[in-house]
Amino acid sequence: MKKLEGKVAIVSGSGRGIGRAIAMKLASEGAKVVVNDLDAGPAEETVAAIKAAGGQALACAGSVTADGFAEKFVKTAIDGFGGLDIIVNNAGYTWDNVVQKMTDEQWHAILDVHLTAPFKILRAAADFIRHQSKVEADAGKEVFRKVVNISSVAGTGGNAGQANYSAGKAGIIGLTKALSKEWGRYKVNVNAVAFGLIKTRLTEATAGGNASIDVEGRQIKVGVNPDLMAMMERGIPLGRGGTPEEAAGSVYLLCTPESNYISGQVLICGGGVSI
Repeated sequence: MKKLEGKVAIVSGSGRGIGRAIAMKLASEGAKVVVNDLDAGPAEETVAAIKAAGGQALACAGSVTADGFAEKFVKTAIDGFGGLDIIVNNAGYTWDNVVQKMTDEQWHAILDVHLTAPFKILRAAADFIRHQSKVEADAGKEVFRKVVNISSVAGTGGNAGQANYSAGKAGIIGLTKALSKEWGRYKVNVNAVAFGLIKTRLTEATAGGNASIDVEGRQIKVGVNPDLMAMMERGIPLGRGGTPEEAAGSVYLLCTPESNYISGQVLICGGGVSI
């Protein structure tokens, strides 16, 4: 029997990159997964890949910051798969600038996606989790559920030019620790994974350094200069950046039964970076 057999997971931002790898990993271990992406195409592609590998998945496209999205996301899992056992708050992006040049729009956009959206998703799941926990307790069962919030070493140690992102990723750690105390009585393990350098489309440099992504009509510059990337990798004890699959593995660890007595913790997945 696979370790996540019978479990239902929702993973935000799982149409591409790390989120896709997380969704694929959870599904490969038996979980039924609700896949989310800002755009329907990537979400459906991940769902198709999961199904092609023998898993079960549904798509729930849309912005995690949109009004009513959190409730729709949770409802998709409950209506489509009959429950909710694992919540992974992964969706996000960076929009960098030094503090004197950072606009209010940049600040609020990043805080909204990295901190407010996870809060709303967890709040939307609360009634179901509390009810199910009572039913299970009354039946003499101890059933553990999992929340894994994605943070960053920018949240644990700060990063120049990323006051907004660092604040959001530090804030999600605070939310993680608070909720681990609130939801312990419901047998929910609430933990965070702080990623170091993980190579995705958001870090890949292109010729001329003009790569960008569209986020709800905003053109956001992405990519890391190759020389800077090489310097960053030299500072990692394991000697390189991580892969999305390695990042997904760290999230999976906190979704397994072996993590049932671990809560309120931050696991750094950074190749030996310890800030």
